[in-house]
Amino acid sequence: MTEQTKTPPKAKKAEDVVKAFQIEHLFGSKTRARLLGVFLNHPEDAFFVRELTRKIDAQLNSVRREIENLLDLGILKEEETKDVKGKKPADNKKFYTANTECILFEDLKSLMQKTQILLNKNLVQEIDLKGEIDYVVLTGKFVRDPSAPVDLLIVGSIGQKPLQEIVGRFEQELGDEVNFTLMPRDEFLYRKQISDRFLFSVLEAQKVVMVDRLSEMV
Repeated sequence: MTEQTKTPPKAKKAEDVVKAFQIEHLFGSKTRARLLGVFLNHPEDAFFVRELTRKIDAQLNSVRREIENLLDLGILKEEETKDVKGKKPADNKKFYTANTECILFEDLKSLMQKTQILLNKNLVQEIDLKGEIDYVVLTGKFVRDPSAPVDLLIVGSIGQKPLQEIVGRFEQELGDEVNFTLMPRDEFLYRKQISDRFLFSVLEAQKVVMVDRLSEMV
């Protein structure tokens, strides 16, 4: 199943760019928003504080403070691993999980999924502005399809370094890794012509087409 958004003309000037959605404006704190993204997208997983600090690229004290806030709200649960008797467990002996029984859990999860739509648009717009982009597809974790070989397919020309920087920032906002493939236009057209297995596994998967300037060519 494929969803397709209308491809807008490529913005060339700063004033043509729609102001990017900032998730921290909604949740009041960048660290809190990123933590919620991690826990709500992975409610079955447990995380240590220092693991979360690396995952969302935030200061340790900030992560501790926001975890305490989320614990007080009942959104997270805290567990402790066994330690030496009489000693208080250290940070790396405590782990945290989403409290799926919290009355707000489903509402927050739904809200987070909707905000990610806006974040996805930010991602695509940044990529589009940094290169000459012909085609962009969101699949894999973006459509909750673990069988897809990638999460993001980009067809066109863009420097590897700026692309990695853009995706890296997005991963921090998302609280998760994004598996992406960059393919030049000529390679895409050739692979499509010869029915390349990898490309067709992407094109035939459930996906959202965010940019399509190749429709007349293919």
